[in-house]
Amino acid sequence: MPERKFGIDLRSYDDIFKTSEEREEDRLSKIRDIPISEIDDFPDHPFMVRDDEDMQNLIESIKERGVITPAMVRKKEDGRYELISGHRRKRACELAGMDTLRCEVVDMDRDEATIMMVESNFQRSNILPSEKAFAYKMRYEAMKHQGSRRDLTSSPLGTKFRSDEDIARETGDSRNQVHRYMRLTELVPELRDMVDEGRIKMRPAVELSYLDKESQMDVVEQIEWTQGTPTHDQAIRMRKLQDDGNLTPQAVMAVMQEIKPSQKEKFVFSGEKIRQYLPKSLPFESMEDYVCKALAYYQRHLRAKESSR
Repeated sequence: MPERKFGIDLRSYDDIFKTSEEREEDRLSKIRDIPISEIDDFPDHPFMVRDDEDMQNLIESIKERGVITPAMVRKKEDGRYELISGHRRKRACELAGMDTLRCEVVDMDRDEATIMMVESNFQRSNILPSEKAFAYKMRYEAMKHQGSRRDLTSSPLGTKFRSDEDIARETGDSRNQVHRYMRLTELVPELRDMVDEGRIKMRPAVELSYLDKESQMDVVEQIEWTQGTPTHDQAIRMRKLQDDGNLTPQAVMAVMQEIKPSQKEKFVFSGEKIRQYLPKSLPFESMEDYVCKALAYYQRHLRAKESSR
């Protein structure tokens, strides 16, 4: 890795003046076939490797043409290799019965490898909210750590390092959205799965993430019992109850078993059908009250008719 001084890479004189062809030759010299048995997955890798149809297509492609784009690894202190990018390629090679994986060996520390791992996996088309949540958190912590190290030698007049702003700028999500995603890592797995499935939306999920784990499990129990998920308003109220020290299992049940506006019965009348029975001068905002009074009068009429028999 290039020597650093005052937060700046100090490259050798020869490296600065190398041509693009020479740099490509240097990169190719670091590409080799490495036994899969010597490659460890990245610790706490946040992206799932699924044995789905896409994986089967990748297996067939590798059997036919090999690994076109090398995976990226770094050498560990114990002599083994740590996979930075290429977890799907590694799995496909294993399922294809191959013993080695085409890799580029790079010189990176843990923070640099974490940032690169997240960047390379964000090229995927389908990323679950939980995957993005843990990826953002890992990258945030790595960039924050890098900034702390560089602050030791940087000028006190320099701009404060903001890892959340960098992530927002590079991913397209706002700083607030980045922090919302990172809050999902505080959910219990059962609630995180519901977010991934689309059953719980982001805003109520963020509020639920502030509840302690026991209360979160109380929410899970009520979801299973009522087959309904909390609204944003319900999640906010449960968080406030916890802040006030009043969030008991009974309080969670009371909030969760409320009838939501979407669950209330609604009757929709055709204006053309009922308008003929209403006074022409009746304002629109008074129509509902008029109809209710008319129905009450009609109900009394039916009762009187029934009692006279």
